[in-house]
Amino acid sequence: MTVEEVLDWLEEGRVSPAEAFVLFRAVEEKVELPNDSVKDNQEQLEDVLAELDALIGLKEVKQLVREIQAFVQIQKRRTEERLVTEPLVLHTIFRGNPGTGKTTVARILGRMFRHMEVLPRGHLIEVERADLVGEYIGHTAQKTREQIRKALGGILFIDEAYSLARGGEKDFGKEAIDALVKAMEDHKQEFILILAGYTEEMEFFLQSNPGLRSRFPLHIDFPDYNSEELLAIAELMLEKRQYRLTEGARRRLALLVQKGLRQEAYSFGNARTVRNWIELAIRRQAVRLVQKSGEMTRKDLLHIEAGDFGEGW
Repeated sequence: MTVEEVLDWLEEGRVSPAEAFVLFRAVEEKVELPNDSVKDNQEQLEDVLAELDALIGLKEVKQLVREIQAFVQIQKRRTEERLVTEPLVLHTIFRGNPGTGKTTVARILGRMFRHMEVLPRGHLIEVERADLVGEYIGHTAQKTREQIRKALGGILFIDEAYSLARGGEKDFGKEAIDALVKAMEDHKQEFILILAGYTEEMEFFLQSNPGLRSRFPLHIDFPDYNSEELLAIAELMLEKRQYRLTEGARRRLALLVQKGLRQEAYSFGNARTVRNWIELAIRRQAVRLVQKSGEMTRKDLLHIEAGDFGEGW
């Protein structure tokens, strides 16, 4: 472990500033730690799979992740018995609208593969077009290689990956695609590439490069949440923050969800939009309580009221 590695973990969000400080001290004093991340010392594969199962909805996604986990486990067991094995090519396409859990599942996959010793670190590097595409010839390949370097040992997650192919033959996005394809050959088994985006756009993207489709054997579709699932997600978000909805607030939120679901899928962000509503309601509750006359009670602090979601619904 080096100072540079700890800085990378801090940048990637794998350790908190406090944990990074402990690791810096360990490096300085040349103390060997049992794991490369303080956060993950006690976590087991069963904990990761339990977190997957606890996600709201996503039944088919969970089933496919379980299939992947079983496939990897059996291939490793066959290797131990010196039987013929299938290659572990785990590069994946995630298809679905925003806010359907793609990034969350990608993080779970990284941790799952680390515990199964498929990836040594299992961290997630999340990027988009701007992180890969440069401004002049040669700059794009350099930027893309840098992101790949950060992802070695873990997962490189490219959101809205189809944007790399939108500019045509002369666009620098094609250079990024070529660099990614080369890295998948040069760094086999060293990282996993997940490309994510809208279903139709991802299909267009795969057609833009003849060699892309065959390199991604795994395709996972993320369906939109229904109203019951979105309300359950909202309740869970509030519970984690130690807030509760009054009955009026619950009805108001249900109306918001129903209106959102009537919009075009491109304009409604599923769980992401619900999270924005929750965060806005918490801020409005804070303003309401600060302006409240009289003593502020524990019940006041706990409850989100209908008006905190705004008027006019």
